[in-house]
Amino acid sequence: MAFEELLDKAGGLGKFQILQMVFVLPVYMVVACHSLLENFTAAVPGHRCWVHILDNATVSGNDTGILSPDVLLRISIPLDSNLEPEKCHRFLHPQWQLLHLNGTFPNMTDLDTEPCVDGWVFDHSLFSSTVVTEWDLICDHQSQKSVGQSLFMAGMLVGGLIYGLLSDRFGRRLILRCCLLQLAISGTCAAFAPTFLIYCSLRFWSGCSAVVIISNNSMLVTEWTRSQSKAMVITLVSCALSIGQMMLGGLAFVFREWRTLQLVVSVPFFVFFLSSRFATTIPYFGIFMNLQHFGSNIFLFQVIFGVLTVSVRSLAVLPLNHMGRRPTQMFLTFMVGISILVNTFVPQEMQTLRVALASVGIGCVAASGSALSVHSAELIPTLLRAKAVGLDMLVSRCGATLAPLLMTLVVYLPTLPWIFYGAFPIVAGLLILLLPETKTLPIPDTIQDVENKQRFSRKINEKDSYIKVTKF
Repeated sequence: MAFEELLDKAGGLGKFQILQMVFVLPVYMVVACHSLLENFTAAVPGHRCWVHILDNATVSGNDTGILSPDVLLRISIPLDSNLEPEKCHRFLHPQWQLLHLNGTFPNMTDLDTEPCVDGWVFDHSLFSSTVVTEWDLICDHQSQKSVGQSLFMAGMLVGGLIYGLLSDRFGRRLILRCCLLQLAISGTCAAFAPTFLIYCSLRFWSGCSAVVIISNNSMLVTEWTRSQSKAMVITLVSCALSIGQMMLGGLAFVFREWRTLQLVVSVPFFVFFLSSRFATTIPYFGIFMNLQHFGSNIFLFQVIFGVLTVSVRSLAVLPLNHMGRRPTQMFLTFMVGISILVNTFVPQEMQTLRVALASVGIGCVAASGSALSVHSAELIPTLLRAKAVGLDMLVSRCGATLAPLLMTLVVYLPTLPWIFYGAFPIVAGLLILLLPETKTLPIPDTIQDVENKQRFSRKINEKDSYIKVTKF
């Protein structure tokens, strides 16, 4: 008797599965916070060069007469093409002649400027501190911010490969508990990192464990659930990730200092470690890790996108059960690509339309992730599932690693990264045609079961055709 048949006779969805879900869902929520944490801990606030006559506390009011801060700023910082103070340069000497221009603006290229050799002044109205303000990751060093984000994704890539193999060797629960402890330690230590290099190393280590916590929990929940309830259970688990996004928006709003926020989302994993005995990535991270692209209120966007994804993931159960796995995934991935590509060419002034299109894209990419999880669980036999999930995580982390790095292409063309984000899911949607349909079929335990499932699927189709003919 196959394990799933035995599970079905024993009840399939009882107290054990419910208790397992109670412990798994909070873990998923906090892991989602870690994956998207740098939306807030690495946010780039407004900034300008430090100016001696304006920002030096030892300079008295008599030194500059009765000049206001705005006037001192005008003679000290050149204006960019949008008539806003430059972020990375200042005048070599105060330009006093600018006080007598009566609203006209001279050619700034004719005036001598220099980089911000004395540092920067940051706007702390949204965040009291971030890793950007901590280590001045702006101007000539702005690319280091993307490197920090990519290292977390690279850690997920490496962790999915290594820990996937170890899970098959030593058991999923053991490796899961080790990764819970690893994420608790690395995340907590990152909150006290003295240098950016150490911070990046700890984020890499956190990524190694975060991916395994998601995959092993998902496998444990799936394998202990009968086929009739798998779509519902996997959808519920996916919704927990969306709830985590909402929770992160609220936590970031309360804790504006990056070290405090990092600590708040890391300490709970010590609790999860003690209680762990029941316990189309490029566009996804491209949108979720660039919230500032859609407007200034990233706190609200984080919560709205979380509400949206949990709603769409819940509704995805209906087409999965009625239309099938393949058409549902194809429709959702096409919608992701189309919404991003259309949004790429919408003017910046049309913020409402841009946010609406981004909401469609993020909702569809979240729902397609749930559909992919359901389909993958029904395609892969239990004997190979851990290895296959590890390989799948390896490939998906490659995409997640590339997602923030693609933003460096804006120096060549501002819309180029978003064209890539939109093209990838459309291509991926076409590849879904190569996969078999698994709706209503039991989950396979062995490779032989996969072969039998395909023969069984053909027989079912023939039987359905025969019944239709005889009724007619």
